[in-house]
Amino acid sequence: MAAFEELPEGCIATILSRTTPLDAGRLSLISKTFRSAADSDAVWDQFLPSDPNFIDSIISQSPSLANIQTKKALYLALSDRPIIIDNGKKSFQLNRKSGKKCIMLAARSFAITWGDDERYWNWIAMPESRFPEVAKLNHVWWLEIRGMINTLALSANTQYGAYLVFKMIDPSGFENLPVDLSVGVEGGNNNTKIVCLDSNVEPMWHIAGRRNRDWNRHMRRLQDRVVGLPRPNIRSDEWLEIEMGEFFNSSLEHEEVHMSVIETKAGQLKYNFFVEGIEIRPK
Repeated sequence: MAAFEELPEGCIATILSRTTPLDAGRLSLISKTFRSAADSDAVWDQFLPSDPNFIDSIISQSPSLANIQTKKALYLALSDRPIIIDNGKKSFQLNRKSGKKCIMLAARSFAITWGDDERYWNWIAMPESRFPEVAKLNHVWWLEIRGMINTLALSANTQYGAYLVFKMIDPSGFENLPVDLSVGVEGGNNNTKIVCLDSNVEPMWHIAGRRNRDWNRHMRRLQDRVVGLPRPNIRSDEWLEIEMGEFFNSSLEHEEVHMSVIETKAGQLKYNFFVEGIEIRPK
């Protein structure tokens, strides 16, 4: 290591730029020379997205970033919190450890069946959401939500997962209902998984003395439909999320990834479902 430290700072910076942001941070602890090299623009420029027009576009949509003086500080700012872009229809953030792009599509960017009909859906502000609006389901029997992202907006050579982000407040219609989630590249195979969006795993049919035997049998049959299905988890921001599927972005071609949330078979009334968006992040 001593011989390594004797290299010129520029050489050390070149070596560090071939690692990862996490590695550069760790190696900066070796010595003052390493710390100086690890803090240099030459290193952090390699960790930022390679398209300068993309970075300029992000900065133009978040003016507070314009005054940042170093590439490391810019990287840290871009990875610190989601930045709202595209007129409130997306958010952008860098993964702190890898520098890979994370994108969340807001519900406003989706094609939602009857989404513009206030009898079925409303667009409301929620203080805990990163976006100006979320979609509130008033009531539908037919649930169909579709989103799309171009692979050019994502990091190349990266395995991504797509996650539905939502809340339920006094909901109905989801507790015993299988829902189809799908992710796939246009023209390729779609990966579909069946899930239950209700996070409450406690069955209702066991409640003794409240209903008759036929009702209990009926509830047991309904519960059997969702036994063992994936269910959502609580995120650090207190929204629920469930993985819809995954895909590999080679970025060799201009492609579109399509995602959907569909339940059209049960004929079951559903309401009080709040959709924030779909997050696409590296796995």
